[in-house]
Amino acid sequence: MNIEFAGKTVIVTGGAHGFGRAIALNFAERGAYVWTCDILSEGLQETKRMAEGYSGSLRVRTVDITDPDAVKAFCGEARDTDGPIQILVNNAGGVLGQVGRPLEEITPEQWSSIFQVNTSGTFYFCQAVAPDMKKAKAGRIVNISSGAGIKVSLTGIQAYASAKAAQIGLSRQLAHELGPFGITVNNIAPGFVLSNPTTQKQWESYGEQGQKELVDRIALKRLGSPDDIAHAVMFFASDYAGWITGQIISVSGGI
Repeated sequence: MNIEFAGKTVIVTGGAHGFGRAIALNFAERGAYVWTCDILSEGLQETKRMAEGYSGSLRVRTVDITDPDAVKAFCGEARDTDGPIQILVNNAGGVLGQVGRPLEEITPEQWSSIFQVNTSGTFYFCQAVAPDMKKAKAGRIVNISSGAGIKVSLTGIQAYASAKAAQIGLSRQLAHELGPFGITVNNIAPGFVLSNPTTQKQWESYGEQGQKELVDRIALKRLGSPDDIAHAVMFFASDYAGWITGQIISVSGGI
């Protein structure tokens, strides 16, 4: 299966590290015009450097995805430069430095901030690219959820599990709303991957025994890599997935 995206305009959110970086680089390697954003400017510059020499192009911008006006401006710049957005990957998210704590200790601000970055940001980007995709009668939207969105979260963070489940619900709803326009909307639910400082810290907190127990629960007996997630995105974004929408792929090594 040879998947290429030559000449396609692609937006990937959260491209400063981890999944987002791997996804952006995989698209650029396959010839796409890639636009990726994050709030971590230094990481974005490293992602841009890593794409040098690829057949596609990669542009980076510092964008707060919880600001709908900033999202519209970013998508507008991409469209005006490289043409209508044909593929959107909503990857940005995370726990914002929070750790698992008892329910009664969670503040409204802690709860809502995680929803803003994991669910609202996805909504704002879908809203921004939908008009062009509808006009073209084609498009691919791939949302990166989490194993926490389909079962109990290893983080113990109530808002994170809820926000990722909400993102999956949004994907299913948009699949039906946008399907008549030839637009597919799908979700990927990654398993545990050492992809950024947060997951590295989480991994270290388990200790040697906890790490062994986690890996033993995985059918393939190994942790995943960011490229494992990116490769699933390449499939969903490709012509091979033209009759697949509203679905979730658990990319977890079998857990």
